[in-house]
Amino acid sequence: MIQSLIGCFNLDPNRVLDVILESFECRPQLHSRLFVPLIRSYMSDSLTLCEVLGFKFTSSDPSSTPRSLFIITALLLQHGVILLEDIYRWLTPKDSEIEEFAAKELADAKEYARRMNIIAVPKDDEKIEELIEERAPYNQKFGLCDALLSVGAWDQASFLLKRHPEFFVTSYRPISSTICKLVDYVIEPVYRSRCRISSKLPGKPVLVAGVWNFPKTAKEMSDLRETAFPMLLSLGPHLYNDPVLLHKLIRLCNTALDDCGLNNSKKIPNEMDSLYFDVLTLFDVVVLPSLALMESNCCVAEEVWNVLKKLPYEHRYRLYGLWKNDTFQSHSLLIRRKVDCVKRIKYIMKRVSKDNVKPTGRVLGKLSHSCPGFLFDYILSQIQIYDNLIGPVVDSLKYLTNLSYDVLGYCVLEALSNPDKERTNHDGTTISMWLTALSAFCGAIYKKYNMDLTGLLQYVANQLKAQKSLDLLILQVVSQVVCLMYLCLYP
Repeated sequence: MIQSLIGCFNLDPNRVLDVILESFECRPQLHSRLFVPLIRSYMSDSLTLCEVLGFKFTSSDPSSTPRSLFIITALLLQHGVILLEDIYRWLTPKDSEIEEFAAKELADAKEYARRMNIIAVPKDDEKIEELIEERAPYNQKFGLCDALLSVGAWDQASFLLKRHPEFFVTSYRPISSTICKLVDYVIEPVYRSRCRISSKLPGKPVLVAGVWNFPKTAKEMSDLRETAFPMLLSLGPHLYNDPVLLHKLIRLCNTALDDCGLNNSKKIPNEMDSLYFDVLTLFDVVVLPSLALMESNCCVAEEVWNVLKKLPYEHRYRLYGLWKNDTFQSHSLLIRRKVDCVKRIKYIMKRVSKDNVKPTGRVLGKLSHSCPGFLFDYILSQIQIYDNLIGPVVDSLKYLTNLSYDVLGYCVLEALSNPDKERTNHDGTTISMWLTALSAFCGAIYKKYNMDLTGLLQYVANQLKAQKSLDLLILQVVSQVVCLMYLCLYP
């Protein structure tokens, strides 16, 4: 009928298509019933349709493009009416400009870290200017990605996310929030069936698909590998924007490890269909980086420990090493977070004494909830120089979480195995002061708090196998602790 009207009244076909698209923008919820079949029957050439949409994008301000235009473009992409490559070339800015923005943001973060480490005091006429982070504007390509996620077109949205630097697109709050809502919708059925605390607690209703074609929800734990896990891996450390979803993910990981048989034993499963290594990847890429960006959330730290305590200590320490040494090197937000935390740690450690153990311990406890690795690295470096700090520091660590105590054990092991430090003095007859102080700290900390000794004992055994007997000093201190514990249990 539309084509007959065009022929009868000599109408411009492109103008008619423009009117249809404007009507589509006003009622996008009718996409399946009306507009998508109408556009398919009217316009068989997708390139012409992309040209009309592209003219709409280019004629509008890139920073204030109507959201309704993004929504109908996303719906046409989802239904396969147009191709992403055909419409993508009409959007601004160019991919090279976005990569330049991402590289500049990372370079500014590294410069911020470098300037925080400057020791020399500048002259009066040489002032160090504050580095103010100028983010790239929210552009049309990001707006289309947000619209694709809003209507549930994950396949097309993931293609857009992979075209840009890792975690750069999801660092924008609208996009990360939309991905969180989509993940919450996908995992809701399996979370309700496997991780629900009580049937009497209905919980908060999640996002409803409504008229949009959302991805299939996960009915079983194995379905998460194909549906929710790719979304979470694209989100990365920006899951910290949704603490509730982070809690749900950690509990699902806990259930996955129970299904692997790790509830009673720490034997690594051999089945290929188990989610064991998927859980390790999620903790490395998503959970631990998100925890580092949260402000002193001890509840999340305890939830994380409920999962990690089921792993062998080798895998736990591997995750801690990646978290402390690699994660904070590649993302601008995490680099700035590390600098700010180290700055606060240095400020606190300058004021540690036996007279202010309780207030200092509370501040250290809050810092250790999110970034324990940097905290303990700096504490151990100070203890190796000033052994009179051992007593106050050990007393001030009583407010740590179980996760922080386990990370402390890893940091002690890493400090002991530092190959750059000599274990004897220059005369070759006496043990170095740093090793003596660190051994004394090990004895005090393992005596006062309930910490896992497995990694430390295995390290000493490996050193003795390598014919390095100086580490017997650690074994001597640890054996004294074990004897005291035995006497307390069996007087």
